[in-house]
Amino acid sequence: MGMSDSKPARGLMGRVLVFAGSIRADSYHRKLAQAAAAGLRSAGVETTFADLKDYPMPLYDGDVEAAQGLPERAKAFKELLQSHDAFAIASPEYNGSFPALVKNVIDWASRPEPGEKPLAAFRGKTAAILSASPGPGGGQRGLRHLRELLEMIGVNVIPAQLAIPRAFEAFDAEGALIRPEDRNGLARLVSELAMALREKRQAA
Repeated sequence: MGMSDSKPARGLMGRVLVFAGSIRADSYHRKLAQAAAAGLRSAGVETTFADLKDYPMPLYDGDVEAAQGLPERAKAFKELLQSHDAFAIASPEYNGSFPALVKNVIDWASRPEPGEKPLAAFRGKTAAILSASPGPGGGQRGLRHLRELLEMIGVNVIPAQLAIPRAFEAFDAEGALIRPEDRNGLARLVSELAMALREKRQAA
């Protein structure tokens, strides 16, 4: 699973989980998430790339939860979230918001298990959000909604975010960002997330 992509840190800034809100093999957001993971590793941050295709789970159903508890894959992803200090989420924009896939994994992971504090996988964590879109907005509307959701469940979302327009011309054949403005935007986001983690560790 995605855990095999982790790399030891060169510092003590904490661990970042990176994932895309799309499971399509050639997704722009898979490429963007992998670019973010590479940037974080280069900045000395311990980083795990997770593929949501490895964590299939049903739509949230309270009856299923009451009868069986969290599904196995939902529980595994929740444990992955809990083992990291921060998240970087590359999320598509579907009809002006973020996709059901992202909402569903958050809904399942937000459910407390016996003896667990509410929102244990999220509260007090730090996040960065990114998007890419064929259109001129770069997915900014979806990021606005995702920011609101994450902040509602206790996540500190850093001010910097990256929205890449005209995504069909943003990546090369290896999945790397082509345009200087996109590379610079990703570098700013990585730097701000690393700084937020560093400051959090120093304050602890």
